[in-house]
Amino acid sequence: MSAQDQIRETIEANDVVLFMKGTKAMPQCGFSSRVAGVLTYMGVEYQDVNVLADPEIRQGIKDFSDWPTIPQLYVKGEFVGGCDIITEMTLSGELDTLFTNSGIAFDKDAADKIREANA
Repeated sequence: MSAQDQIRETIEANDVVLFMKGTKAMPQCGFSSRVAGVLTYMGVEYQDVNVLADPEIRQGIKDFSDWPTIPQLYVKGEFVGGCDIITEMTLSGELDTLFTNSGIAFDKDAADKIREANA
């Protein structure tokens, strides 16, 4: 199976997927850590994919999304963005709206606390 097929299969099989450096239990870069931390704090169930474990996936996800950086978040098969976009969406409430509209369970109080702490 090609890297593109693996990526497509993972995105289709999971409602929320984070392609990251490291794992949600042990992120290997600050940007990946930030996005994984937001998702975990908000109680979102997600599949993590460690791009450092497979160079073909690491390059393949960049080609797949036509986005040059890691991490990359997918929700219901759609590419949402990287660290800066997810941070902005979290602080603006757009991420809450995306999860709500997509039927993704999350802790609204936790999301509000993130915004309060960054106000």
